Amino acid sequence: MSKVIGIDEVGRGAWAGPLVVGAVLLSKDIVGLEDSKKLNKNEREKLASEINAIAEFVGLGWVSASEVDDLGLTKATSLACARALKHAPKNIEIIIDGSVNYLHDNKLARTLINADDSVPAVSAASIVAKVARDEFMEVQSKQYPCYRFESNAGYGTAQHKTAIDENGLTPIHRWSFKPIKNFMEKYET
Repeated sequence: MSKVIGIDEVGRGAWAGPLVVGAVLLSKDIVGLEDSKKLNKNEREKLASEINAIAEFVGLGWVSASEVDDLGLTKATSLACARALKHAPKNIEIIIDGSVNYLHDNKLARTLINADDSVPAVSAASIVAKVARDEFMEVQSKQYPCYRFESNAGYGTAQHKTAIDENGLTPIHRWSFKPIKNFMEKYET
């Protein structure tokens, strides 16, 4: 197994909640790793527990909804990547899922489209980030039950839109996102 730190994010397109980046350096093979979107909740949670127990390094970078609003998605994702790597071992190749290098100043960082399904460390990063963010959104759903964050994770479902129309916005909504701006404009006029 070649040493590589895998990076993936979750929550970029959500209307509410944080953006979370996972960074993982595996030291052993883990059976069943693939893109977190292809796994069910129980599979993700089981794998996340195994990853956290045996990986050489696991880092999570959290960026709040208000930071996303202030920075924009690209800078917010770069910040989340930096936070995820804060305590990572140095001088190790980094593979970021996708086509945008959020760590353009790091000569060891490169991108790979669909890395979350082809590079085990990136798959692991995808899983730990998704599980952590989903757990956070489940806690938020207790504070804001009508939004059903436990089932939509803050993404723009029809039910979420209806909840916004009926109840307004929360502090964890991304006020700069177009659907949220449209809601605000509708009620300001």
